[in-house]
Amino acid sequence: MVNDEREPLLQANGVESESDESIDEVEPKKNDALPENWSLAYRRGLVMLLAFMAFTVTFTCISVVPVASEMIADLNHGEGSRSASVLLVTIWELGEAAGPLLIAPLSEIYGRYPVLNAANVLFIIGIVVSALSQSVNVLVFSRFLTGCAVATNVLNPAIIGDMFPPEHRGTAMSATMLAPLLGGAVGPAIAGTLAQNVGWRWIMYMSLILAVIAEILIITLLRETYKVVILQKQSRQRKSDAEDLSLVRTLSRTEVAVWTSMTRPASVFWSSSILKALALYGSVAFTFFYIMSTTLPDILQRQYKFPPALIGTSFMSFSVGSASGLVVCNLLVDRIYVRLQKSEAYSSGPENRLPLTIVGAFCLPIAVATYGWVAALVLPAPLLLVAVAMMGFCLVLSVTGLMVFVVDAFGEYSASALTAMLITRCLMGTFLPLLTTPLTEAIGYGWGFMVLAAVCLLLAPIPLLVFWYGKGWRQSSDYTKDE
Repeated sequence: MVNDEREPLLQANGVESESDESIDEVEPKKNDALPENWSLAYRRGLVMLLAFMAFTVTFTCISVVPVASEMIADLNHGEGSRSASVLLVTIWELGEAAGPLLIAPLSEIYGRYPVLNAANVLFIIGIVVSALSQSVNVLVFSRFLTGCAVATNVLNPAIIGDMFPPEHRGTAMSATMLAPLLGGAVGPAIAGTLAQNVGWRWIMYMSLILAVIAEILIITLLRETYKVVILQKQSRQRKSDAEDLSLVRTLSRTEVAVWTSMTRPASVFWSSSILKALALYGSVAFTFFYIMSTTLPDILQRQYKFPPALIGTSFMSFSVGSASGLVVCNLLVDRIYVRLQKSEAYSSGPENRLPLTIVGAFCLPIAVATYGWVAALVLPAPLLLVAVAMMGFCLVLSVTGLMVFVVDAFGEYSASALTAMLITRCLMGTFLPLLTTPLTEAIGYGWGFMVLAAVCLLLAPIPLLVFWYGKGWRQSSDYTKDE
């Protein structure tokens, strides 16, 4: 049985807290420790700090893409392997599927601040191992380890949800999504040049420098944002002042509670039909970023004879398209949401975050098919890069509103809900690109990407159905039903 939807953690059956007492909630008229009472300038600064860490993560992840084949050949005595090169890129996503199982629930027990910093330290260790790798197996494992330590995907939306009211979350979310896209553009461009001139290990060294700078800033400037943990700490400090205290729910810190919180993403996922549907769509849509990342270098090298440095620079077209999509989202997501919330023609609710997602969902298959046929027919390279930019634009439209919807719909359970979505996305991002290579080798780039576009088109109506019928569907889950 699920407790009240506003309770931050599921109770462990039959387990009392360490003090066998409930933790009292401090609710003064204005509590300066709560993030909603921080100055707007400080909160915006924290958004930029989170964006910088997200940039560093994406830079580290994507920078190996244009030189993956060279890295494998260097560590494998000059013998290259196409499947190993793809795995080197996609194994990161498998790590990102495993890490959030601990990162998200622990952030709901101990707070965002300590968990984010611990994950960042592990992230730095993974980069060091990558830079010092002497074999393919160690390099692949280090990439998996680094992926496990990525906390920004789960905690950035949750922290933004802690700091901003619903009508302002879309703009903040767009800012944190723009930074990874810049990392995705700058990373391959720099990586191609570094690998061509001083070797691929310098790519890891640059990632290490960025990660260390980001962690120093986070550990010194960030404060705890999770309200439950803040109030719990204050209640312990102010137990003697009964006039300022009111009853708050028990927050168990036993091993059983930790296990319960670790399994919560699965509980949230299986209890919500909307989350399952959107996770399926979102995972397939986002996978096209990795499909593009693993196929574009091969297309440019084989079909267009591009050198490594130019291949890396070509990834900027995806970031240009993505950045354009984020500009559109930044301008329209919150405005559309506010207007629909006030409209008598539409019921109020998080479903009003989805109009741009619907547009992106139906445009993405067109971009995917265009990309495949331009490559198959070896049309001018600028057309191929335009198709890549179209994919980036449509992908951002599809994903941004979807993520904000999950934050709004699941409230204090948003970290667990986002974790469930990320796990499905990462699993899809790990294995679907591995199927793309034999598919395109069997029937060519044109028809191969037509098959992928058809799959994308079949899933495109999901956001539309959630927009129209989501309010009723949400009532079937204790995590999302209206109070």
